[in-house]
Amino acid sequence: MPKAVLSKIGNLDFSFENSLAKIIANRNSPEIKLAGLNVGPFEEGNEYEVQYWIARELEKAGAARFREEERLDANKLYKIQWTERVQTAGQMPKLPENFYPELRRFLAEFKAEIVKAPEKMREYEKIGHLTQDIVNARLKKIVSLASTPARTEQILKNFTGEERFLYEQLYTLIHEWRKQILEFEGAEQ
Repeated sequence: MPKAVLSKIGNLDFSFENSLAKIIANRNSPEIKLAGLNVGPFEEGNEYEVQYWIARELEKAGAARFREEERLDANKLYKIQWTERVQTAGQMPKLPENFYPELRRFLAEFKAEIVKAPEKMREYEKIGHLTQDIVNARLKKIVSLASTPARTEQILKNFTGEERFLYEQLYTLIHEWRKQILEFEGAEQ
C-alpha cells in the first residue's frame, strides 16, 4: 500500500484514538495519575468523557463500559448498508462519525471473540460481507463523483476523512489524465 495512504489512515486513526468517548463507570474508582495525565475519579453509574484509548483500557479493566449508542454493532451496519443501497450513485449518506476506525476495531474485536466462541464464525462472515457491501457501494460513488468536473463542498460534506482523501487523490489523477488525453500540442496549425 502506498505510504501516503498508510500515513493518512494512520493519522486519522491516531486522531480517533485521542478523540473523546462517552463511558459509564461500572464502579467507584479513585483518580488515576499517568505521566502528565489524570483520569477520574469515577462514581459508579455516572457518565464521563475520556479519550477513546483510555476508555478502551478502562473497559478492559472492567472499570467502565462504552455507552451502547456509542458502539458500532451489526444492527447499525445493516442500517448503513440499507441506506447505501437506497441512495442513488450521486448521493453519499452521512456515516457515523469515525466510522472506519470504529469498523476496524469492531471487526478485530469480533474476530478475537471467535477464538473463544467458534460458533460465532458464521456471524463474523455475514458481518464481513455486510461491511464489504458498504465499502464497495461507497467506493463506487467516490470514483463516480471524482470523475465529474464539478467539485464542491456540497459533494464532500458527507465524506469521512478516509473517503475525502481517496476522493482528492482520484479527482487529481482523473482530471490530470483527462487533460493529458484531450490536449494535443504537437499539431501544426
